[in-house]
Amino acid sequence: MTKKDTCLVLILIILAGAYVFCFTDWFKTKTIKIFSTSRHIQYARARNDLPYILFGMEGTYRLTEIKVVALTDFQKNPSAASVWHLISVSNSIPIKDFTYGQHIHGMKPSVAGEEPGDLETNVMYHLIVSDGHIQGTHDFQIK
Repeated sequence: MTKKDTCLVLILIILAGAYVFCFTDWFKTKTIKIFSTSRHIQYARARNDLPYILFGMEGTYRLTEIKVVALTDFQKNPSAASVWHLISVSNSIPIKDFTYGQHIHGMKPSVAGEEPGDLETNVMYHLIVSDGHIQGTHDFQIK
């Protein structure tokens, strides 16, 4: 190969590398994108005045942990006490959405017998979900 051919191949490799780095998501950390909605629906909970909160994710995941913490407590101390905390004990089922306080097959409360706490109105909460090493967070508030 001539010197000119070697330079052209080298430039092609550099351009291909730059394209892959800048225009693909191969080197970006993956996150779970979460959204929430709330509806005032009568359901079997201690406080019927609180809304039904549905969390949805872009994609289906086998969650290993779900945790809800008051945002102000979480900002002060990332290991603050949670309002609702589930962990996977076996093979959790793949899910695309879940409601606050829902029993998810293959997951159980981090403390045996713990029930989800009631959410207060006008308080920001921080939801953390993880699927192994992929994690997602979402801040929400009920009014």
